[in-house]
Amino acid sequence: VQLQASGGGLVQAGASLRLSCVASERTFSTYNMVWFRQAPGKEREFVAGISWSERNIYYTEPVKGRFTISRDNAKNTLYLQMNDLKPEDTATYLCAARQGSIVYKAPANYPYWGQGTLVTVSS
Repeated sequence: VQLQASGGGLVQAGASLRLSCVASERTFSTYNMVWFRQAPGKEREFVAGISWSERNIYYTEPVKGRFTISRDNAKNTLYLQMNDLKPEDTATYLCAARQGSIVYKAPANYPYWGQGTLVTVSS
C-alpha cells in the first residue's frame, strides 16, 4: 500500500493542525495505522496508533489529551488532530501501516510508510 501524508506546517504554540494520510488501496480498512515522528538528531518515535477495527487506540504519554487519531475507511484516510501544539512537537510526522492483530509501537514492524510531513511549532 502507498501512503501520502499531508497537513503539516509552521504554527505558533497553542495552535492546532490536522494531519492526513491517504492510502492507495481499498484494503486500507484491513491495516493497523500509526503515526510516528522524528525530530532532527533524534530517533523515530511512536505518537499514536489505531487498529483496523478502531477498537484499539494508543498514544504516547506526551500527546495524550492533545492529539486524536482517527480513520475514515470509506475515504482510505488516517487523521491526526493535534491541539495545543508545543515546540517539543516539532518534527517530521510519518504515517505507517501493517496488517495483523497488533498495533506495534516500534518502527521496524511497519513495512509501509508515507513520505512524512513537517510540523514546526514556534514558541
